[in-house]
Amino acid sequence: MYPSPLLFNNVIMEITISNIILQPITDETTVKFGINLYILRTDLNHPTISGNKLFKLKYNILEAVRLNCNTLLTFGGAFSNHIAATAAAGKEYEFKTIGIIRGEKYVPLNPTLQFAESCGMELHYVPRNVYQNKNILQAYVQKEFNSPSVYFIPEGGSNEPGIKGCEEITTFIPIDFDYITVACGTGATLTGIIKSLKTNQKAIGFQVLKAENYIQNQVEIYLNDSTKNNWNINEQHHFGGYAKIKNELISFIKEFEQTHHIPLDYVYTGKMLFGVYDQIKKGFFKKGETIIAVHTGGLQGNAGFDY
Repeated sequence: MYPSPLLFNNVIMEITISNIILQPITDETTVKFGINLYILRTDLNHPTISGNKLFKLKYNILEAVRLNCNTLLTFGGAFSNHIAATAAAGKEYEFKTIGIIRGEKYVPLNPTLQFAESCGMELHYVPRNVYQNKNILQAYVQKEFNSPSVYFIPEGGSNEPGIKGCEEITTFIPIDFDYITVACGTGATLTGIIKSLKTNQKAIGFQVLKAENYIQNQVEIYLNDSTKNNWNINEQHHFGGYAKIKNELISFIKEFEQTHHIPLDYVYTGKMLFGVYDQIKKGFFKKGETIIAVHTGGLQGNAGFDY
């Protein structure tokens, strides 16, 4: 449904994803419990469209090309990784970009929105109550931006093309494994991963927001397949909610970075890895099992905690 490469403005377009490595993690905890832990460094795949964002955007961009659209319109909060990545993708692949931003305009602009504007993204701000009401938001966007040249990408890039792109994440894992873990904000990345797994492999999504059964329900909707039982959602490591942090999380991230020289973000991968280590210590994983923890990028968001 989403072929590649495609013809756009008489130029063949192909989106290639590379520079991803599988990094082994050896420390006191993994040795003590006999766990083989690896970090899949998708954060290295691109300097500005990094991590799962490039996978989510790949087939959305190619679909926009197929439909002969020259503008990408998407949605997000003021510190959104997806907004930053879409703006960067627009600059790289020569699309106009429009960002519908939740809330009032920041003055001065925070680092995320400064970056988006520097890439040429046109920012439009909507009140939170409008943004949260999907029917009102959709009516507003259709009224203001409805055009055959505009391709709409939902918040987080969470749609069929986005999920299809995330199915390719596991193709960068050259070893067999028992579990793969990923941080979840919408469930689309996890869904793509689940769809790509072998029958003997399981996925764990670490929900980063405080909303009981939210990711569980979203993934079930995306999958539309009640026969898949090789996944579950961990809701115990969100640290109070989306973008909420505590000293315990900060200390873990700093220690992990010092030990393994891998930068983590506070919103997604940091929470996921904290949860993985907590589950290792609690004996959830059996000795000798192999765990792949997906680093989904999002490092640009760390600047927001100093804003």
